[in-house]
Amino acid sequence: MDSGEKLYIWQADEWPNWRYDLSILAGPLAEVSRAQGLLLGRLADVGLALRDQASLAALTEDVVKTSEIEGEVLNVESVRSSIARRLGVDIGGVAPVDRHVDGVVEMVLDATSRSSEPLTAQRLFGWHAALFPTGYSGMSRIAVGQWRADADGPMQVVSGPMGGRRKIHFQAPPAVVLAAETARFLAWANAETGEPVLVKAGLAHLWFVTLHPFDDGNGRIARAVGDLFLARADGSPQRFYSLSAQIQRERRDYYDVLERMQKGTLDVTGWLLWFLDTLRRAITSAQATLDAVLVKARFWQRWAGTSLNERQVKLLNRLLDGFEGKLTSSNWAAIAKCSPDTALRDITQLLELGVLKKSPGGGRSTGYELADQ
Repeated sequence: MDSGEKLYIWQADEWPNWRYDLSILAGPLAEVSRAQGLLLGRLADVGLALRDQASLAALTEDVVKTSEIEGEVLNVESVRSSIARRLGVDIGGVAPVDRHVDGVVEMVLDATSRSSEPLTAQRLFGWHAALFPTGYSGMSRIAVGQWRADADGPMQVVSGPMGGRRKIHFQAPPAVVLAAETARFLAWANAETGEPVLVKAGLAHLWFVTLHPFDDGNGRIARAVGDLFLARADGSPQRFYSLSAQIQRERRDYYDVLERMQKGTLDVTGWLLWFLDTLRRAITSAQATLDAVLVKARFWQRWAGTSLNERQVKLLNRLLDGFEGKLTSSNWAAIAKCSPDTALRDITQLLELGVLKKSPGGGRSTGYELADQ
């Protein structure tokens, strides 16, 4: 890139004076507010315990999906256990949790449950250190809890095979300006700057990911920054929807709109339109999550007087949380860590009680699912 050539948004003379057309955003802002009102209205009627379960489900999805966007798959049960332990929510059993899962959970919970507290460099460094507890990203040693130094060259977002022809989608500001750039971002983040709170959430996400101030983890931290501002907008430390989950579902569009904006002008109305529309879909999707929480609650109310062992409770909760694939007796034995004979006895009892039924269709092994409740 020639020194005089301005390819990226941060090179603009008026950077970072963001521009947007509020008249174009007024409709999407109203739609988001309406979706929030509908969701919070339902939650107001379900009681504290179910709200806790709905929040646990949303936070679990948020942690899992913000990592999945980056191609990293976390164990859902471990994530749920880590969050439940911190929130004091009883989930009837604890799955093993590793340091990496705990780190992502700590970042997301810190961003959302302490959203009213200032966003500082030290807080961001703490999030970064939580994401990379070993000091490595994959096989590569990275600088943890500090701004990147660009020791190996400019920070670039690239695609294509290693050693082959690679496409540069974006190049971030050089390391030498990061101290000043991040200070300016944080001053704006902690000041009353006049934007609608949802607009500020979208701008914060875009601004941070454009600075790309760390060696790795910038996308996850940018989404956590956005979540912090969304929590401020909601006025609640509890989360009932996951923007990261919606972004994961639309990640190709996410990367496309980011690239267009980062190579465009400082008029970011297009980004904010995408952000608000995606946020509205995330809140609407949370209605289905709440439906699942209510189904689970009704299920356990119905079977509250039935004597079930710990293995049965664990596997029934797995089914209620959306078990992927076919639940067979061999799967049961593997998940419950019991013998095939014990698994079959557990299943047979639940069939006799009417809790389970055989799945339709044949195949080499019999599958089981929840009976119609």
